[in-house]
Amino acid sequence: MTSQFLENVGTLGAGAWKISIRRGGWEPLPGTGEKLPESREGRRAFLKFTAAAMAAPLLFASPDSNARRRRAPDPTPEPEPEPTPVVLPPSPPTIPWVEELPSAITPLSPVSLNPPPALNANTAAGECGRADHQRWAELHGTPRQYPVTHYELSAKENPAWVFNPAYPPQRIWGFAVGSAAASTPGPTIMTRYGEPVVVRFHNKLPQNHVGFGSPEISIHLHNAHAPSESDGFPGDYFSPNKAGPTLAEPGQFKDHFYPNICAGYDSYQNGLGDYREALATLWYHDHTFDFTAPNLYLGMAGFYLMYDDLDSGNERDANPSALRLPSHPYDYPLSFGDRRFDAGGRLVYDQVSPEGTLGDKIAVNGKIEPVLRVAARKYRFRLLDIGPSRTYELYLTKTNGVVQTFTYIGNDGNLLPAPLKNQFKVHIAVAERADIVIDFSRYPIGTELYLSNRLEQDLTRQPGDVKAPGTPVLKFIVDRYPPEQDLSRVPDVLRPLPPLDLAEIAAAPVRRWVFERANGMWAINGQFFNPNTARAVIPMGGAEVWELVNIDNGWDHPIHIHFEEGRILSKTKDGVSVPVPPHEQGRKDVYVLQGMSTIRVFLRFRDFTGKYVMHCHNLIHEDHAMMLRWDIKDDD
Repeated sequence: MTSQFLENVGTLGAGAWKISIRRGGWEPLPGTGEKLPESREGRRAFLKFTAAAMAAPLLFASPDSNARRRRAPDPTPEPEPEPTPVVLPPSPPTIPWVEELPSAITPLSPVSLNPPPALNANTAAGECGRADHQRWAELHGTPRQYPVTHYELSAKENPAWVFNPAYPPQRIWGFAVGSAAASTPGPTIMTRYGEPVVVRFHNKLPQNHVGFGSPEISIHLHNAHAPSESDGFPGDYFSPNKAGPTLAEPGQFKDHFYPNICAGYDSYQNGLGDYREALATLWYHDHTFDFTAPNLYLGMAGFYLMYDDLDSGNERDANPSALRLPSHPYDYPLSFGDRRFDAGGRLVYDQVSPEGTLGDKIAVNGKIEPVLRVAARKYRFRLLDIGPSRTYELYLTKTNGVVQTFTYIGNDGNLLPAPLKNQFKVHIAVAERADIVIDFSRYPIGTELYLSNRLEQDLTRQPGDVKAPGTPVLKFIVDRYPPEQDLSRVPDVLRPLPPLDLAEIAAAPVRRWVFERANGMWAINGQFFNPNTARAVIPMGGAEVWELVNIDNGWDHPIHIHFEEGRILSKTKDGVSVPVPPHEQGRKDVYVLQGMSTIRVFLRFRDFTGKYVMHCHNLIHEDHAMMLRWDIKDDD
């Protein structure tokens, strides 16, 4: 089985054409009277040529919302001189430690959906033209361990979000419940394995907006073991006026079906799958084709936390097998996103340049330099880098800069087999997660601590050196004793790993994916993303080894593979084998290629069929074509 490469690039056809900066695509020269079919609009050419022609970035350039661009992949990308990235002026100063985060998150409440969700798209009621839900009667209609739960969220604009009191209220795009204002991150969903979930996502974004971003949505639950029609495929974007190339028609909402089963469901026949493959920390975010970076930059992300009998979310659980990790309200997700602001304190982003915009301010749960007041007890923090480009190395310090320790319990969506105790740093690239436990009972009431980023970064391409004392991004204040005894714990054994079968690995097909710069854009195996063409077709139940290769030291690539967790088999750097760090020895869904390196990953493909993607999760690289479609096919 070999990779299937993009073909049939096509041309612009007859007639005279010019680049339209206003439209963000191709339009005919006056008098020609021709219109380029939407399926062949040359956004790739637009991005390439405008980026080369313009001396300064279009920080506020916005595409015409009525014209969706389509990529025409270059048939033979060739090396070209690298442009000098534009260095922007720094964001204005902010006022530290004034904004306060809530002391606990509020989980999203279930609802009764009206009309009720169904196997088929309810286009008559305004649902977009999605494919039928896979295994609907079996996984939704048949009673399981827990009843079906429904949620409802709307993607909306909030025109009055405050990142920091030094900056004016301004627009974000986030998620909201009912008539409430949108927030970033959006509401946190807490759910369990064995509990089927349907989330109805409405698109209520302003369709004639001004500024960067594009008002379509395709919501990806990263990295759920979910059927492809609910995976948030980039071509499945929708709005009331538009449907992506892999949807049948536009709509006002879309029902996403999350069966909440573990990978290996069909093999185990126990109603749950392999508990060793259960996920813990997931997150949902927009994945619209071409516009993931600006849309997520505007705020469209939120947490989705999953529990089971082992990681039960109840530190007082009487079940002897339960881990009893710190639980709500002491289970707290934290997102970190780099953002940049103009001289007036307003968010800016260059969605034209393949270099993007590197933020110099760090929004923690949507706030810059916020405070979180904590009780003198153990907390579980779920750290997430939402991007678009910055990598973090976070340290917990006292006010005098002395580094403090904590316990590292999970990487990406997964608990580790055993906790890593007495850790003092967390290194996360875009889309990586890290679950840590901090015990604040060690500190007197009134103690102030900081999470500080010590990883320097000047360009979107890759981080630089680690340098103390770094930049404080979040302040903790231990301001109270808990109202009841802290019965949480961190056991010496967390979640075991499924064993690797060396014979199965040796017999598995191997695919080699090279991540590279081509024609001023970002490519995989010399090709750009086409949502309509699968570069690999894999039989359901198959297993493969994927070699992820970065051939240049000038940039890093955090590679995300949808749908299935993988196991890192080996890593090389500059052609030399390097050890896999302890926190990466469990299951992962993001694999960070640091400079010239190769990572070999073992993957299985189980339980569902359909279209998925692999891409660089540096969102700028993703939007500028470093993504490919792969399909799972049922051979029966």
